Amino acid sequence: MFGRKKDQAASIEAPTEETTKPAGKNAPTPKRSAQQAQNQRPLVPTDRKLARAAERTQRLEAQNRMRLANETGDERFMAARDQGPQKRFARDYVDRRFMIGEYLMFAVFAFLIVSLSLSRYPQVTVYVTFALWILVALVAVDAFIMSRGLRKGLVARFGSVERGVTYYGIMRGLQFRKLRLPKPQVRRGEDPR
Repeated sequence: MFGRKKDQAASIEAPTEETTKPAGKNAPTPKRSAQQAQNQRPLVPTDRKLARAAERTQRLEAQNRMRLANETGDERFMAARDQGPQKRFARDYVDRRFMIGEYLMFAVFAFLIVSLSLSRYPQVTVYVTFALWILVALVAVDAFIMSRGLRKGLVARFGSVERGVTYYGIMRGLQFRKLRLPKPQVRRGEDPR
């Protein structure tokens, strides 16, 4: 009545198996249980010895990458606390200066030796203790001056100072230069990069 003729209806064939299961986007959605079974992995590996060996090799590779990054200054593999342009500038700014704080640990060690060996002479111990307090005060003043200069340099170069960068610079300044990690990339007196 409304447009179908009997000969057109006869020419339409019944769908075959191939047309009901098309590939690609038109494939039927798998059942949830089938998807979950496909994605299931054991919580504990079946072979613990192999899993432990694989984990150990991954850890060693990561440590080697971090060690090389600390020596060369490659920020991609450094620890997260050392990454970022402001932290790089802070490292370079501190490394270009001579800081009294570098030698504070050596002075404290010498103070311990002197005070223990000369404990019979209280007058000498008083002078040594006084000298140590003067050294600590000089280190604090030096760190304050360095932090002010670092802040000015950060504001001049980046416009603002990220949280913790000045403290990062002060702590780096209290470490002996040869023991600093990441290794210094600038010489003393050189401008920061």
